[in-house]
Amino acid sequence: MSKWLKANGIEAVAMEATGIYWQPIYNQLESDGFEVCVVNPRAVKRPPGRKSDVHDCQWIQKTFSLGLLSPSFIPPADIIILRGYARNRSRLIADNARNINQMDKALRQMNIQLDRAVTDIVSATGRLIIEEIIKGERNPLTLAKLRDPLCRNSIFDVLVKTPF
Repeated sequence: MSKWLKANGIEAVAMEATGIYWQPIYNQLESDGFEVCVVNPRAVKRPPGRKSDVHDCQWIQKTFSLGLLSPSFIPPADIIILRGYARNRSRLIADNARNINQMDKALRQMNIQLDRAVTDIVSATGRLIIEEIIKGERNPLTLAKLRDPLCRNSIFDVLVKTPF
């Protein structure tokens, strides 16, 4: 596409930002030296008549060549990469919370209410108790003794509050 545009003397390109489909085209055209104007679809006022991709691109070309379109803000490449990392981190945190809730639900279905004994079931104490349960330990006193000495609840509180 870039070769064809250059062969036809095109120096500037305007396109609508629809979904994520515009991004690879934008990146390629920008790296090939074109002036690229990405426009919000709401900013492009449609002419009356039948809507089609051909009519849309002709209308965008006409309004762009007349200087009637203002480009959307596109941050620099390093900021785009940073935003991608931030989004990925948010997704991983949400997935982690969902996984912890599934673990808690599975424990409750086995009649193990570990969240009543420890504040966080994926803390060091919670993981240690879960590992011992997986190994087959079912004695409540043995499991309660695995708690960290700095835990708020005493062994007695753990045994009374938690039906292992």
